[in-house]
Amino acid sequence: MNASGDGVRANGSQNGERDPQAIVVDGRRLAWRTSGAGPPLLLINGYAATSADWDPTLLQALGRSFRLICPDNRGVGGSQLGDPSQLTVEAMASDFESLLDALELERAVVAGWSMGSYVAQRLALRSPARIEALVLLASAPGGPTAASAEPEVWERLTDHSGTPREQATRLISLLFPPDVAAQIDQQFGEVVAAARAQLSHETLAAQERALRAWHDEPQPLPDSDAPSPLVICGSEDVVIPPQNADALAARWPGTRVERIAGGGHAVMAQQPELVARLIVDFIDS
Repeated sequence: MNASGDGVRANGSQNGERDPQAIVVDGRRLAWRTSGAGPPLLLINGYAATSADWDPTLLQALGRSFRLICPDNRGVGGSQLGDPSQLTVEAMASDFESLLDALELERAVVAGWSMGSYVAQRLALRSPARIEALVLLASAPGGPTAASAEPEVWERLTDHSGTPREQATRLISLLFPPDVAAQIDQQFGEVVAAARAQLSHETLAAQERALRAWHDEPQPLPDSDAPSPLVICGSEDVVIPPQNADALAARWPGTRVERIAGGGHAVMAQQPELVARLIVDFIDS
């Protein structure tokens, strides 16, 4: 486990990762990294996280079965922000449609974590025929059917005050349950702090607006062509409460829900081998 940003930082040399690549979409640079081999799996990260922030053990485990395509969302990592007022969940889904086009991929498995899972949902609604399978990690349906975090959690998540090291401690306490967070903070707090220091406040503000819109506005229902997702959540997630898995199952017919006991919001960093196995088994089933 190697926490960083709002996710986990992977060492490219340990994961067979290729150098970052990029295309231009609407005048903006859109960057991504690849690793592994096999059918394509588009892996979309969450709020404030880059393509380098995935847990290396998770990437290694998934990379044994898939060619991983890990993009940087607008304004983070190697991707340019462009007009911040245009950053929405819908717009990010459009970005990744363009990425699939550039890679000449008619279909791919799509998995997203947290904010990235919202983008994955919207991509599946926009282009269901291009989704080989859909995996939602620590996700919510948006709109009035979603279970919201406590206001204090949102305030802490979006609090940019203090030093990067203080921000790191605050973030880690939200991503992991208390019995895990202290150890993660001690081992990786400085790494998280370094990643936080590189983030653009303009990008964070734009992502926060997109998140609020997702939760405030009713989201469209999937049609009969939409894929039935795998939903994975941690039982101790305080950022996106685990009851949202049931709300998603009510919206997406055929949903398979996997609840990981003791898991927090960054459940894929706590239990990377288990999460990878659940994803592989779901796609193989």
